[in-house]
Amino acid sequence: MINKAYICSLFINMKFSELNLIDPILKALHEEGYETPTPIQQQAIPPLLQGKDLLGCAQTGTGKTAAFAIPIIQLLYNSRETERKRKLTSTLILTPTRELAIQIGESFAAYGKYTGLKHAVIFGGVSQHGQTNALKYGIDILIATPGRLLDLMNQGFVDLNHIKFFVLDEADRMLDMGFVHDVKKVLTKLPRQRQSLFFSATMPDVITKLADTILHNPTRVEVTPVSSTADTIQQGVYFVDKGNKKLLLIDLLKNQDMKSVLVFARTKHGCDRIARDLVKHGFKVAAIHGDKSQNARQHALSDFKAGKIRTLIATDIAARGIDVDNLSHVINYEMPNVPETYVHRIGRTGRAGANGVAYSFCDAEEKPYLKDIQKLIGKALPVIEDHDYPMKDFNPTPAPKQQQERRAEGGARSNDRKRPQQANAASKDRDRKPFRRGTR
Repeated sequence: MINKAYICSLFINMKFSELNLIDPILKALHEEGYETPTPIQQQAIPPLLQGKDLLGCAQTGTGKTAAFAIPIIQLLYNSRETERKRKLTSTLILTPTRELAIQIGESFAAYGKYTGLKHAVIFGGVSQHGQTNALKYGIDILIATPGRLLDLMNQGFVDLNHIKFFVLDEADRMLDMGFVHDVKKVLTKLPRQRQSLFFSATMPDVITKLADTILHNPTRVEVTPVSSTADTIQQGVYFVDKGNKKLLLIDLLKNQDMKSVLVFARTKHGCDRIARDLVKHGFKVAAIHGDKSQNARQHALSDFKAGKIRTLIATDIAARGIDVDNLSHVINYEMPNVPETYVHRIGRTGRAGANGVAYSFCDAEEKPYLKDIQKLIGKALPVIEDHDYPMKDFNPTPAPKQQQERRAEGGARSNDRKRPQQANAASKDRDRKPFRRGTR
């Protein structure tokens, strides 16, 4: 059972040098410009270095990747002489999306650059050749999405018999994407004796029960209230008719103070449509979603991070692993039909104490979504009335047909997902919208 003792989330002003970290890691952190750990890093690193299991409940942007990567690197480094000679994979990080897997891989590369440890990132949607070559040469740390991992396990390229450290990241998103059965399959292949880490932004009962099956007497770290939004994010909502959202977005993007803007749409088709509209009006933009090739997605992300394009349009799943320093604005072009998704979306900005701005466009049919979001975060979003496209017609009670469409969007299937039995989980990771609201 989960240890119910909570660690205080009060931020204490300390340095990484006070966390008993080895010199190779401290040198790498210094070069990355990291001197002061975030609250979750302060609370998670000491018990992990002591070999304890950990349950981390933290919203996006709190620095949790470093919270588990740093102690794992140190523990592996200290035991590398015996393990590395045998070329055994001793760490598995399981994560729901390709973008997040790549981001975690970059973090291990940065923090472990002076340790000599090797890692590999495997995910679907691309050729497996480069990934299997890395596995053949031997690695210490494997970062994987569930579908490709099971595929390569079935082909005999991955052996989990020697795993000492297991991390399940973004557990709630795993559930939303339908990966829970894949996760359970992986768990059956892991050694019973291991150190396990479990991270989730939200902790509904089904996630708590899953954690109980993975963790043994864990330390629990919770740095913010469940599903809260960061105080550093300035939030606001525009009430606008659906047909005028494009014009409102164009007007906002004319403001050059919006240095970098991440725009969220609910569907892949919506992403492409918004991108085409903006390009016609002279904006440099890119769109990322599950139908884009991996190379196209990575190219778009690289251009966005480098400032070559100012605006990126994304679906929720494709944007999960985006980690952009000083992202100034998030715009919800379409309101999410699952309230927790709102927290994940706007958490792309205002990260690690920085300031950010999050705007939401709400049309008449999306009013119930806004109500659910405000109930979840415990406050009303300020209404921004100073714009040229105020809502003309507003019917607070959707017509029966609209209600059915809304239930369909939040329920079993949508255009942005495939049925589990139709998806090829063994070769391609799924890019889906969350299940209906009640499942979280």
